[in-house]
Amino acid sequence: MAHIGEILAELRKDKHLLQKDLADYLNISVGTVSNYETGAHEPDFKTLCTLADFFQVSTDYLLGRTDLPYDVRKLSVPLRDGITVSDITHTLLNMSPENLDAVLEYMELLTYKNRMIAEKNHYGSNLRAGKNKNRL
Repeated sequence: MAHIGEILAELRKDKHLLQKDLADYLNISVGTVSNYETGAHEPDFKTLCTLADFFQVSTDYLLGRTDLPYDVRKLSVPLRDGITVSDITHTLLNMSPENLDAVLEYMELLTYKNRMIAEKNHYGSNLRAGKNKNRL
């Protein structure tokens, strides 16, 4: 399990930020950011929450309690007709193994269908671009 400092450094680098940039955002010293990343110190609760919001990850992700960086607030965002990701997750967790297998197979089919549509749209846009180019 990764240490908060390693995770923080990776998130910062993924955003192409210097320790100074993060320090300025948090209104702390560069040395404090460095200490967080090396594990010499850990951020307090308020700073941890600020970091989670800034990097759009969960505090559990920053703490190394999960490998999924998703901000848990996204679970409550309605997808359609008031149904949230959390609602879907709850339903899946309470399904029989047979029904869960059926749902997963259907999801694979939909994933394949989406990929085919994307490829068709990409191919079609390339054809249209080629036709327009020939008209010039």
